[in-house]
Amino acid sequence: MTWRALWGSIVALGSSRISARVLRLIPSGLVIATLVIGAASNDPVRLPYPLVLLLAAVVVVSNLSLLAVRSTEHFRWRLAGVVTFIVCGSALWYGLPESVLIVLPFWGVRAAVRFRLGGRFEWALILLGIAGASVPILLDTGSWASAAGVAAGVVALVLGSVNRRAREERFEDLEVSLARKQAAIEEHARAAALAERARIARDVHDVLAHSLAGLSLNLQGARLILARDGASPEAIDQVTRAQRLAADGLAEARRAVAALREDAVPDGRALSDLVTAYRLEAGVEARFEVTGVPRELPADAAGAFFRGLQEALTNVRKYAPGAPVDVVLGYGDGQATLTVTDHPGKPPAHGVGGGYGLLGMRERAELIGGTLEAGPTEDGWRISLVVPT
Repeated sequence: MTWRALWGSIVALGSSRISARVLRLIPSGLVIATLVIGAASNDPVRLPYPLVLLLAAVVVVSNLSLLAVRSTEHFRWRLAGVVTFIVCGSALWYGLPESVLIVLPFWGVRAAVRFRLGGRFEWALILLGIAGASVPILLDTGSWASAAGVAAGVVALVLGSVNRRAREERFEDLEVSLARKQAAIEEHARAAALAERARIARDVHDVLAHSLAGLSLNLQGARLILARDGASPEAIDQVTRAQRLAADGLAEARRAVAALREDAVPDGRALSDLVTAYRLEAGVEARFEVTGVPRELPADAAGAFFRGLQEALTNVRKYAPGAPVDVVLGYGDGQATLTVTDHPGKPPAHGVGGGYGLLGMRERAELIGGTLEAGPTEDGWRISLVVPT
């Protein structure tokens, strides 16, 4: 849909609502016009003119109130407005017999049907409108036939209004039925999609994840055999890289299974998988510990921890290969801390403070209001990442 078409739809909708409101103001316009024309032409008036003016004011006010009060929770106000409109409109029609105000009781009956006042109230208002339209004719002409004709006209209007209301109710029921059908179709499609995702997740878990786990263990065994038999460093390095890829693939497969099941991997589990992959790859001791009361971390904090641990373990591989690693995830009051400490047995010969990896970790932490501390220890290097939760 183009902007021009959308604007045209909005204008059409607004115009329809404005035109409907203008149509509902017709009784007030007729009353005012009748008073102005009657005052200029000296038409006969059966009631005292001050009373006529009072009735006219009440009719206009009640007509305006029916425009303002249209919701079902204001039933009593609508009922009072329709009764006032019919009674005063009929009296005004009797007071100005030469005018067109006979439409007022007709209009009141239509409002009673259109507002769906229901039951005995609606029938009472219809009878009141029939009397209000026909009795003044009978008093003015003394003709029962004329009064009966007017009453028949009111009945015809009632039947037409009831028919229109029934048609609108059928359209509303149809819209509700279509909406429910659409919702059922969407729910069925969503259930089918979830079932398919669950099937794929089972296949990935049962086939790919298990295969990668077995492959990682076999590669670790192959690396140890090659090292025992004195194989070339190139061969051992190739097997080590293959084992690292298998371990990383296992961690990603687990994350993919959780995403397919719309079940986020717990933060501790994701970090533990990285430590496990490092332990399988390097063949050295790597411990993971959780302190405090575990809770779900914000997505940006969990991402900072995951990428930070990846970078920290990469640095251990690069600067302290084979060193044991301690990883501690601590939950505190309003914050969480990830500490990665390697233990090669001696402090590093040169500080590691200018690398792009640490710079990226620090920038990622600062973007979410966290801090990063990195420095040597007595037997290695420690990185501490603190993020708010």
